Amino acid sequence: MDNVVVFWFRRDLRVEDNHGLYKALSGTQKVIPIFIYDTTILNKLEKTDPRLDYIEIALGRLDIAMQRNRCTVGRYHGSPEAIFKKLIADWPIEKVICNADYEPNARARDQKIEALLTSNGIAFEQYKDQVLFEKSEVVKDDGTPYKVFTPYSRKWKALLGTHPLTHYPSETHLNQLCTVSLPKVELSEIGFSKSTLLQPQVILNDEVIDLYEATRNFPALDKTSRIGTALRFGTVSVRKLVKSAASRPNHTFLNELIWREFFMQILWHFPHTTEKSFKPQYDRIQWRNNPDEFEAWCQGKTGYPLVDAGMRQLNTTGFMHNRIRMLVGSFLCKHLLIDWRWGEAYFALKLFDFELSSNVGNWQWVAGCGVDAAPYFRIFNPSEQIKKFDKNHHYIQKWVPEYQELTYPKPIVEHKFARNRCLQAYKEAVAAV
Repeated sequence: MDNVVVFWFRRDLRVEDNHGLYKALSGTQKVIPIFIYDTTILNKLEKTDPRLDYIEIALGRLDIAMQRNRCTVGRYHGSPEAIFKKLIADWPIEKVICNADYEPNARARDQKIEALLTSNGIAFEQYKDQVLFEKSEVVKDDGTPYKVFTPYSRKWKALLGTHPLTHYPSETHLNQLCTVSLPKVELSEIGFSKSTLLQPQVILNDEVIDLYEATRNFPALDKTSRIGTALRFGTVSVRKLVKSAASRPNHTFLNELIWREFFMQILWHFPHTTEKSFKPQYDRIQWRNNPDEFEAWCQGKTGYPLVDAGMRQLNTTGFMHNRIRMLVGSFLCKHLLIDWRWGEAYFALKLFDFELSSNVGNWQWVAGCGVDAAPYFRIFNPSEQIKKFDKNHHYIQKWVPEYQELTYPKPIVEHKFARNRCLQAYKEAVAAV
């Protein structure tokens, strides 16, 4: 049998404009496409995690696109090392190609896979696909990473102007796929069941992008794009999104895409921030970490209607409006003095569009301990937030219909008291030697 190339799908579940897939299909060897249900990830998930349904649907679409060439994506279950040892034994593999993943655990995984492949005389190639600019491509003139968004975004946009967007027509090269029957592990075979949550529907059109600045802060309007999950799993090309957003006179939507890359490069340069505050003095905060109050926050029973509406939307749909994410995050850290890592972990469990870099970056932002963070003395008043962003209570009425009833819980803590308690705790931490 002739040598083959393995293409490893990860966070790039599409055939269109897929950089690594295009590179694999552009060679002379036939290509075997695979996906691995990684046990190190699956073991941390609930058995009805809806994101696995999303992956399964995306893999099904890949199969449909590839069936004309009598090929489907091989679906394996286990540790990546064990799967590749089996593939090496079964196939004459010349190289393995994938798109780069920048999270700390992914980097450690890929280093192990590269070592395994190299020891077997197999090349390992990674390509940039989920971002426009990676690692140290957008840095200060002295080569150090940006820690503030605005100058980072200026440099990012300047580089975009000198680096034309490339389309990688992987969708036109599928005839290079191996015409072979590959294993197809089903989620039901490995102990997972379908979720009752509805799958996210992308709401992205010219109107959403053009009106994004005017509408994005009002949760009742539901005028955000819901594109986060598609970006997380790579069912949409980020290059295609940037091309559309950058062509508009208003760059608010484009800036959101840049924020995503900003947090990715922060995590790349400072991987310890998944566990520790970027500003180390904030790890001295004496968190209260009351488990009953945390549970009330999780269930949307704090007695603050806009906070509760956001948490109930999250629990019911796997999504929360961006403006409300800031409020509920600030409320947990500053009103309840509960460690931001508790909230980050809960969002990681529940959000369809969970992406480690953005989740960590935004939680540290609301807690005041991250890069380019809100100052610690900025404490959102939940009642004032209603006046600004849901003055007619349409969002609240949808998710907390009983908010005016006697059965609705009284506020878990009084705002002024909580604010003063927070300021004291933060001041003591920042002042400590």
